[in-house]
Amino acid sequence: MSVKWGVLGTANIAQGCTIPGMKDASNCELYAIAGRNEAKVNDYKERFGFEKGYVGYDSLLEDPDVQAVYVPLPNSLHKEWVIKALKAGKHVLCEKPMALNADDAREMFAVAKENNVILMEAYAYLHGQYIESLKADIKSGVIGDIDFIETAFYTQGYEEDIRLYKELGGGAVYDLGCYCTTMILSLIDSDVDYVKADAEFNDKGADVFASCLMKFKNGARAAFDVGMIFDPSNNGRYDRLYIHGSKGILISDVEYNQSGKVSYTIKSGTAEYHPSINVYNNYMLEIEQLGRCIEKGEQPHITEDFTVKNAEVLDMVLKQIGY
Repeated sequence: MSVKWGVLGTANIAQGCTIPGMKDASNCELYAIAGRNEAKVNDYKERFGFEKGYVGYDSLLEDPDVQAVYVPLPNSLHKEWVIKALKAGKHVLCEKPMALNADDAREMFAVAKENNVILMEAYAYLHGQYIESLKADIKSGVIGDIDFIETAFYTQGYEEDIRLYKELGGGAVYDLGCYCTTMILSLIDSDVDYVKADAEFNDKGADVFASCLMKFKNGARAAFDVGMIFDPSNNGRYDRLYIHGSKGILISDVEYNQSGKVSYTIKSGTAEYHPSINVYNNYMLEIEQLGRCIEKGEQPHITEDFTVKNAEVLDMVLKQIGY
């Protein structure tokens, strides 16, 4: 059995990451693509093998054969089109950040429940073997209790991009910081005590660099830096994750949405370990997981509680920086 998917938009993340993952997924049928530009819709239809192409998002939602919808639209459009898709009886996978605040996230999940369909936020990296291995090593106690997590995610400084506009839900915290906060929240099992943060803004009102300190009620701390700062000509990117424990440290410079053979370093006492993991396409794993939720009743890996908690943290950070 396969789930018939519709893709609501022709965004770069759709063509570069999620649609290739959908093509590899064993339980996914690439059924329909929708966009505002007819030429682009036809290009996607031919290039990826969609059965149907629609000019306009409503037309796709009106197709009774579409079972699930992937939403990669600009952040500012997520709520509107996720709710429309849910009310049309479609299961929804929405790109991160799914909502611009925690209240919107709660409202979107409430609509999903009212219409008896599944809503899941898209954090492909959390579905992968790299995260599974990393969390298993921490659970084993090899580095002891987590005292402090430091992580960073930097990309190029875009010359022109939707990420640069506040009215579109742009900025480094929304685009990159959500990776850092979800990583931190997936590793520290405690409520957030407080957040302190500051940022640099562009002339369009979006943050292009931000730095944040988080304190948890169990005493653990975390810090993250995010920025769209590298020279556009080199298309640079840098990811970092250091987890300091009571007995050792885990060091990783692996990209968040990595695939292939990856490794990280564990230092504990005088011992040093270098686990090596083969990571499949995280986007494929994400699509397959939601497919199993639809067909077999599996629970979404990215839960409502997790999405709302992360949205609450992002709310704290954005309030602190004056977004």
